[in-house]
Amino acid sequence: MTTSSFQPEAVDPSKNVSLYIQVKNELVKNIMNQTWRPHTLIPTETELMEMFDVSRTTIRQAISMLVQEGLLEKRQGKGTIVLPMKLVGDLGRLRGFAEEVIERGMVPRSELIRAEFIPALNYEKSVLQLPDNESPLLIERIRFANDMPIAVERSCWPEKVGRILMKHDLNSAKYYEILEQNGIYLKNAKEKISAINATIHEADLLGIRAGEALLEMTRLSYGIDGNPLEFTKTKFRSDQYSYDIELTR
Repeated sequence: MTTSSFQPEAVDPSKNVSLYIQVKNELVKNIMNQTWRPHTLIPTETELMEMFDVSRTTIRQAISMLVQEGLLEKRQGKGTIVLPMKLVGDLGRLRGFAEEVIERGMVPRSELIRAEFIPALNYEKSVLQLPDNESPLLIERIRFANDMPIAVERSCWPEKVGRILMKHDLNSAKYYEILEQNGIYLKNAKEKISAINATIHEADLLGIRAGEALLEMTRLSYGIDGNPLEFTKTKFRSDQYSYDIELTR
């Protein structure tokens, strides 16, 4: 299905910007604001030529750039479709999944699988440096962006923090905001990223095939007192999520 409500701004040959870049920027606007929704066809090359009053070569250059950037995909015999936008995490910033989604103009949502205090989580208690008699809170959720399942998240919290979180709707809770509202602040975190394959259970939750590649991110977050506060393992769909790292020398 082609989206027909596209009203482009006219390109200006007198600008110090190539015509195909101007066209590309207009196309991006309509992908970002979802005038063209994921999995829909964009107008044909001929239609775009008429809309922008430019040559076929200019249109093809603009579309080719967006195909390379992963925003569009050309399908033989069908046309050019809009691809779901891939989330990009920033390894240099300590923030939650919902914050990343919102920053990219998308709508975050969670679906709670379970939340319970479990005394037998010996490995998690060791990582969080908890005493043997404590029952940390285990929360498992599916994380969505614009209703697309992106990740399976398994987080573990000290019992005191868990009691605070359990007062909230964990389907919509933003953990870090809740903690800050209660005077608990995260200072830093250590993360480890690995490549793994989805189990049958994980594949069912994420709507993919078993064995497909996932990015597994393990995070241990610390409070301002230096004590561990959060141990989270999140498994992301690699076709929907990537990490961005800025290096300096």
